[in-house]
Amino acid sequence: MVDSDQVNRRDVVKGATALGVVGLAGCSGGDGGDGGDGSDGSDGGDGSDGGDVTITIGGTSTGSSTQAAGQALARAASQHSDFLNVSVQETQGWTANLYEFDNDQIPAMGVDNNSLSKALNDEGPFADDPVDTLPDQGFLFTSLQIHWVGLEGSGVESVADLREGGYTIYPIQPGFGTRLLTEEILKEAGMWEPNDILNVDTGDIPGAVEEGRVDALALYGANGVNLSGWCQEVDVRSGGGLNLLEVDDEFRQVIEDHPGAILEEIEPYGYEQEVTAYTDTMTTWSLAGQWAFSPDIPARATREVCRLATEHEDTLRESDPTTLEYSPEAMTQTVIPEIDVHAGVANFFEENDVWDDSWSRGDE
Repeated sequence: MVDSDQVNRRDVVKGATALGVVGLAGCSGGDGGDGGDGSDGSDGGDGSDGGDVTITIGGTSTGSSTQAAGQALARAASQHSDFLNVSVQETQGWTANLYEFDNDQIPAMGVDNNSLSKALNDEGPFADDPVDTLPDQGFLFTSLQIHWVGLEGSGVESVADLREGGYTIYPIQPGFGTRLLTEEILKEAGMWEPNDILNVDTGDIPGAVEEGRVDALALYGANGVNLSGWCQEVDVRSGGGLNLLEVDDEFRQVIEDHPGAILEEIEPYGYEQEVTAYTDTMTTWSLAGQWAFSPDIPARATREVCRLATEHEDTLRESDPTTLEYSPEAMTQTVIPEIDVHAGVANFFEENDVWDDSWSRGDE
C-alpha cells in the first residue's frame, strides 16, 4: 500500500459543477488468453529504475462490479508488469470510498462521478459530513445500468405502483454510489417516502428475496454485458419470480433531468430467467465509474495501470467478462475538469493525444 499524506485541495476544486459523462457499452465475451507475452516482463514498463509499487484499490463489496474489475486489474499486473502489484480491499461502496480516502484508509478506489461531484460541492451526504481531500482522477472503467425489477406476487408491475406506495423496496446498499444516485432519483420521483426502505448489504439481499421480504429492487449490470455478481445471485435465488417494471414518461424525465444519470433504454441482459412479463425494455439510470488515485502514488504506477488496461484487455476479460472495451479516448470520458487528473494518467492521455488543456493535471 502506498501511504497517503494528503494535501487539502478543497480550495482549489471548490465550486465546480461539471460531471464527466459516459455513453458507452462494453463488448461482450472474450477471445481467450493472450498467451504468456508478459511472462518475461518485456512489456512491464520501467520498474527497474524505481522498485516495485503496490496499489491497494478500494473495490466495494464482494460480488460487486468494482471488485471484479479490480481483481481483473490485479491479475493483469501479476502477469504483465515488471514492477506493479495491485491488491483489492473490500469497502462499503463508491460513496463510502471517498470517506475512506479522506481518512487515509485507502490510496486508490473505484468511485462514481455523481459521488465525486457531490463531494466536490458539499452536496448530498457531503453537505452535513464533508470530506477535506479528494483523490486525483484516473480513468473510466465501467458504466453501471441500474434498473427496477419486481417480485412476482408482490403487486408491483410498474413505477406507477411504487409512486402510489405501500411496498418494501431495496434501493441498493447504503454507501454505494449506485445507492446515492438511486435514492436521489427516487426522492425526486416521489417514490421514497410512500414505501418502506430495506437497508441491507448486497450479500444479504438474495436471502431477503428468497424469503419474500422485499417487493421491488434496484439491480444493475455492467457495460451491457452481465449483471453484477450479487445481482446474479438475486436472479438465481428469486426462483424465477423477477420481472422488469414498466416505466412511464414521468420517471424517464426524472432520470433525464438528473445531472449524474444517463437514461438508457435497452434490451434486457444478464438474467437466467424471462423478465419481460410487464415490459420488454430495460429502462436504466446509468452511472459511470472511474479509478481514482492518491497523488502520492508514483506517476509511473498509474501510467502502468493505463497501459495494462489498453494492452491486456484479453487478460482483464478472462477474469471479468464485463470488462470495458478500452481505448484512450473512451478512458477520458469521466474527467471532471475541476479535479486533478493523476500525473501518470495525464501522461498516458498526452502520449495518446487525448489530453484536453482545460483539464487540471496533478503534481508528479
